[in-house]
Amino acid sequence: QVQLVEAGGGLVQAGGSLRLSCVASGGTFSRASMGWFRQAPGKEREFVAAVNWNSASTAYADSVKGRFAVSRDNAKNTLSLQMNNLKPEDTSVYYCTARAPPYGGAATEAKLYKYWGQGTQVTISS
Repeated sequence: QVQLVEAGGGLVQAGGSLRLSCVASGGTFSRASMGWFRQAPGKEREFVAAVNWNSASTAYADSVKGRFAVSRDNAKNTLSLQMNNLKPEDTSVYYCTARAPPYGGAATEAKLYKYWGQGTQVTISS
């Protein structure tokens, strides 16, 4: 059974940093793209960042470009999201997601991802 488990959320002040991590188990994700989405209360889930299967390419939402960095370690089946210069509008539940292998291209649409974690809360205070 495939599982994606996120960690690293929390409460920080604006301008601070957080690092989210996601551990994948129950499948082989080294040939699949992975990404992060987020959803704030009353809003639709939105794309944050994605990385292709071999880390050769990444994609970011305009709202996080230059502040967030996505990375992966295929040997450890892990995905990370380094978030710097956080803003109150970054407050959301962040979800780790993975496409079904062998779809390795970084994708920005939620419908292209098959596996989802339970989410981790990130709260930024002003």
